[in-house]
Amino acid sequence: MEITNKINSSLLKKLLNRIKEDDLPGLSAQLAYFFLLSLFPLLIFLFTLLPYLPIPHQDIMGIIRGIAPKEAIALIDKNLKAVMSNHSGGLLSLGIIGTIWSASTGINAIVRAFNKSYHVKETRSFVVARGMSILLTFVMIFVFILALLLPVLGRGVGIFLFSYLGLTKQFLTVWEALRWIVSAVILFLIFTGLYWIAPNIKMHCKSAIPGAIFATIGWIVTSFAFSLYVGQFGHYDNTYGSIGAIIVLMIWLYLSAFIIIIGGEINAFYSERNKQNC
Repeated sequence: MEITNKINSSLLKKLLNRIKEDDLPGLSAQLAYFFLLSLFPLLIFLFTLLPYLPIPHQDIMGIIRGIAPKEAIALIDKNLKAVMSNHSGGLLSLGIIGTIWSASTGINAIVRAFNKSYHVKETRSFVVARGMSILLTFVMIFVFILALLLPVLGRGVGIFLFSYLGLTKQFLTVWEALRWIVSAVILFLIFTGLYWIAPNIKMHCKSAIPGAIFATIGWIVTSFAFSLYVGQFGHYDNTYGSIGAIIVLMIWLYLSAFIIIIGGEINAFYSERNKQNC
């Protein structure tokens, strides 16, 4: 018990020092900016794929509507509809290359943030580093689509099986609980992959788990708390008018970036501690 307390105390002190030394508030602001730049291209690409997938438009927004502030979701939804209405379904063409390139800027910024956490420089060539960012972007798109397909397919199969047994109502109750668990697991897998592959350092997959656990729980709790605060107390529309939704979106992206970077710092702390014990 005493050893555990010492480790937790050491971790907390190290994190506080790293937050100051690595300028996490400033780094989070930069990351939030790149998240904003990559958010719409990423969602545009997903919406372009909708005609080829059995996924309703509402499901893409619904996967984060329960956590993200409603003002941010409304802003994203409004602008996406405006962008998509100006295209005749021909986005899956040469233009998609620019869309994916823009979407990968967020991942590219995460790579730089993680390298700073480990205090390493980016020695990979521009082509390799950017190619990895684009590949991770595709992986995230694939996982995101899988996260959307599982509830659609799973709900249909579950209703069929439970209807046969006469337990439809019980299944729907259980399914609502499982839906959040599945979303958290998928989010954890995404964070694990980012923390494992993105930094310019050789590491085992299990070394990315502590930060991934923190980022998953921290992002869900922080996003839910911020959404609750905005809905109950933070009336940004009354204060800032029409740009209130933009401010809410940027604050949410900033908090998300801060949580993700801290997860990288946690992994870097344990990596240094393991090297010292070897």
